[in-house]
Amino acid sequence: MLPVLFRLTFTSLWAQLLLYALAVGTVGYIAFNGWRGAVGEVDPKTGTRKAVVLADRLLRAAGFGLAGAGLAWFGLKYALPESAFPGGKGEGLPLHTYGVLLATGFMTAVMVAGRLARDEWRKVELVDGQWVDVEGPKKREQVMDLAFWVLIGGIGGSRLLFVLVNWKDYSRDWTQALSLGGGLVFYGGLIGAAVAAWFFARAHGMDFLRLADVCIPTVSLGQCLGRLGCFSAGCCWGDVAPAHSATAVHFPGSGLAQDLFGQVGNASSLAYTSQLDDTRFVVEATGQVLHQAAPDAVRISDWVAQHGHTLGVYPTQLFESLGQLGLFVALLYARRFRRFHGHIFALWLMAYAVLRTTVELFRGDVERGTLHGLLESLGAQGLADAVPLEAWFNISTSQSISVCMFALGATLLYQKGRRGAGEVAGEAGPTPSAA
Repeated sequence: MLPVLFRLTFTSLWAQLLLYALAVGTVGYIAFNGWRGAVGEVDPKTGTRKAVVLADRLLRAAGFGLAGAGLAWFGLKYALPESAFPGGKGEGLPLHTYGVLLATGFMTAVMVAGRLARDEWRKVELVDGQWVDVEGPKKREQVMDLAFWVLIGGIGGSRLLFVLVNWKDYSRDWTQALSLGGGLVFYGGLIGAAVAAWFFARAHGMDFLRLADVCIPTVSLGQCLGRLGCFSAGCCWGDVAPAHSATAVHFPGSGLAQDLFGQVGNASSLAYTSQLDDTRFVVEATGQVLHQAAPDAVRISDWVAQHGHTLGVYPTQLFESLGQLGLFVALLYARRFRRFHGHIFALWLMAYAVLRTTVELFRGDVERGTLHGLLESLGAQGLADAVPLEAWFNISTSQSISVCMFALGATLLYQKGRRGAGEVAGEAGPTPSAA
C-alpha cells in the first residue's frame, strides 16, 4: 500500500513565494486561454462567424480568470500555513496514489475512446485527388469534448450515490454532502456519466448506442487502473480471509504507511480505521466473523489495535482490476463480430454485472451500503437484525444495481438482436483502392 507518493511542503519563505508565483502564472494562463478561445457571433445571413470584438475577448478572459482565481484561492488555503495565507491549513500538496491512478485511468480511457471513435466513423472520400477521412477526426474531437461532460456527470453521480448510501451520516448535517472530502461510488459515477453522454449524443445528433459501443470498453480500462488506486488507499477492501490464505493482504494503520521515498506518514488506511471501530469477533484461523464471543475468537478492534494493521483481508480491488482488464480485451475482440448498435454495450452491462456481483461476495466494507444498513437507516431495527451483516442475502447496493444492469443488458441484447441485426455492416464508407 502506497497512499501518498510524496508531499510537497511550503514552510520556507522561498517555497511560499514560488507557490504564489505558480498560482499567479496558472491564473494568467487560464485567462489567456479564455481570451484566445473567444469566437465571434454567427452571421444569420451567411452562416459564418464574424470577427471577434475586443469586448468579447475581455469578458471571456475575465470569466476564465475569475474561475482560475477561485481554484487558486482554495489551493493556497489548503497548502500554505496560516502565517503565509489567511486561514491556511498548511497541508502542503500531497500527491495521492489514488488520484494519480484515477486520473491516469480516465485520460487513458479518453485517448483510447477517441481512437476507437475515429475508426468507428471513418468515412474516406476523394478530395483533390487524395483519399481523406472526412468524418473520423471530427468524431474523435467530439469524443474528446464529451470527456469533460462525462467527468462532471461521473463525479456528481458518484458523490450523490455515496451520500444516499450513507444518508444516516449526512442527515445530521446535510452541508457535509457538499464538502470536498468524502467518498465516491463507481456505479453512481457510471449512471451520471451515462446521463451526460446521452444528452451529449442527442445534442450532437449521434446515435447513443453506437457511441456507447465505442466508449464502454474503455470504462473497464479506466476502472482497471482506478481499482489499483483503491488498493493503494486501502478502500473497497475485502472480507476477513483465513489466516493461511495465500491471497490475504494487510492494510497499515497510522505510522506504518510510507511514501515513495520511504518517509512514514500519519494517515491510516480506510480499512484499518474501519476495523479499529469494529466490535465484532473473529476466529483468525478461519476468518469467521461472529457477533458474540466464542472459543478462539478475538474482538476485531482489539486485534487491530494490538498489531497496528488490519486482519488479513481479500484483495478485492485487485480481483476487480484484473477482471476489468480481461473485460476490456474481450470487448475489443468482440467488436469484430457485433451485429447491431448497442451490442457491445449490452454485453458489457451483463458481463460487468456478473463480475461486480462476484467480487462483492468477497467485500468486507459495510460502509459501501447493504440491505442491513438500509433497513437500519430507515429505523427498522427489527428487520435489520433479521438480516445479519454476514448473511448471503444481505446484498449490497452495488449488487442490487448489478441485477438491474444485467436485466437491461439482456433486454437490449434480445430486442436489438431481433430487429437490428446487420445494421453495423457497410457504415465505414468506401475503402481506397490500391490504384
